[in-house]
Order: sequence, then C-alpha cells, then structure tokens
Amino acid sequence: MNSEDEKLPVSQEPGGSGETHADPAIPANADLALSGDPIPYAAAQPAIPRFRARVFPEDLRITWSWPHLIIFLIYGIASLVIVQTSLAVYYAPHSHLSAKALEQYLLSIPQFTIGSMLVWYASLFLFLYVTLAVLRNLPFWWSLGWRKIGSTGAAPPRNPLVFFGAGCGLSLFVALATAYVQAPKDMPVQELFKYRNTALLFMAMAVLIAPLVEETIFRGYLYPVLARSFGVATGIFTTGILFGLMHAPQLGWTLPLVSLLIFVGVVFTFVRARTGSVFASYMLHLGYNSFIAITALIGTKGFTKFPPGP
Repeated sequence: MNSEDEKLPVSQEPGGSGETHADPAIPANADLALSGDPIPYAAAQPAIPRFRARVFPEDLRITWSWPHLIIFLIYGIASLVIVQTSLAVYYAPHSHLSAKALEQYLLSIPQFTIGSMLVWYASLFLFLYVTLAVLRNLPFWWSLGWRKIGSTGAAPPRNPLVFFGAGCGLSLFVALATAYVQAPKDMPVQELFKYRNTALLFMAMAVLIAPLVEETIFRGYLYPVLARSFGVATGIFTTGILFGLMHAPQLGWTLPLVSLLIFVGVVFTFVRARTGSVFASYMLHLGYNSFIAITALIGTKGFTKFPPGP
C-alpha cells in the first residue's frame, strides 16, 4: 500500500469528476484526534467557559472579604475590652466597692460611659481608614457606600428628608409596640438615664455619632460581604439580626425588645440595599434616633424625672 492510500478519506463531488474536497462536517484538525493523540486536538479547540463570573451591582463591588472582616471583628472585641478596662481602672475609686456598686459608680461618670464608646468608635474608624484608605488607596467614604441617594440608578424616593421622616415614623411604631411589652425595670439602658449628665450626653451621642458609626460599619462594611457571599436577602436579614443583637445587652436581653430592634435593623439594611446608598439608611437611622431623643427629653422633662410621668 502506497502513501496515497494512507490519506484520510475525503468526499467526492457528485458526477464522478474525481475532484475531492474536505468534508465540512469533519473539523480541519480531525487528523489530530484520529491519529490517537487527543492532547494536540484539545489544545487546538477554542476554550468554552463553563462558568460565568458573577457580576455584582456597583454598591457591592468591594475590595475586602471574610479574612479582613474576621480581623476587624477580633480587633473590635479586643479594642473594646482594652478601652473599657483602661478607663474603668482610671476612674475607679480607691475605696473598695462591690461589683454592683462599682458599676453604678462608673455609670454616673459620663467620661467613662460616653467617653469609652467614643474612643472605641474612633478606634474602629481608624482601623477601617488605615486598612482601606491608606493601605489600599481607596476613597474611604465612597468605598463604604456613602453615596448620593440615586447615584446608582435606584428607584425613588431620593430626597433625604423622606427617609428622615420615615425613620421618625418607624420609631413611633416601635414605641407603640413596646407599650405592649412587659420590660424589666432594671435594664442597663435605664440605669444610664438615672444620671442626668450621662443621659443627656448619651442622647447627644445617639443622634450625632451612633447613626454615622453604626451605618458605616453595619450597612457600609458588613452588609456587602454578607450579600456577596449569601445573596442580598440573606445579607439584609443577617445584618439586621446582628444589629439587634449588638444592642441586646443594653436591653437586658429582653426577647420582645431585641426582636423589635432586629426588625429595625432589617428595615435599615433593606433601605440601604434598595437605594444602594448608606446615606439613605443613615437618614432613616437619624430620624429614628432623633424621635427617641426628643420624646425622651419631653417625657422626662430633660431627664429630671424618671421614669416618664403619665
């Protein structure tokens, strides 16, 4: 058999002209596969991607993930312990007091009660600023979701005052729901209100500082990681649950009150997800806390009468 007989089969033109051409049904490089060596054949074929890269909306395009979040949580717990312990040692009286008496004494000192929270908040922001803005050269506020409402093409409303008013309405709803809850009389947050200076500074912090810090951390930093990992709906509910549990110690772990605060956290996160902006959830949070502060001031006559009179 000569070399002509060893060629690959080709199709013949009808009419028996003897002219031959390559069969279009057979790939041009089929000789590689038929020769018993599939590796060159596979290498010659165009790559067909089996999975498509997941595309996230603009407000979820972040540069941090779980390792960064875990380090942040460890840092947050450690810094809270260090700050509160340091200030407790500094302001503790020299005389020996029982644990309960020492707690009440420290609560009466605004420099400890409010000062420890402000220092802790500052340490959390310092960590985020250094690890995101300095080391990664990112725009700090923008990367954490602080954007103009509607800048990501979200549906209306886009007026910040609408969200502020909605926050006041949400606060009124929670207040009415709380009226049907049998709350314990010795909740830690009520202990704060027994000392006028501490209570006034606490309300000021709740309006001026807490919404800024909590929205940045929960809705700007934590929510995108959860939403990217488990989906938007799970991210909304998980962030809301963690938000409520963070405030649970102040409420004495009273289940109905904690559940209401979890609901509030879910609403805040839903607004952030719906608008794509932390500024929207901040205005909602600001309205919520402002309504509480105003009603508390009126009901206690400037924290000179507690609990509120009828």
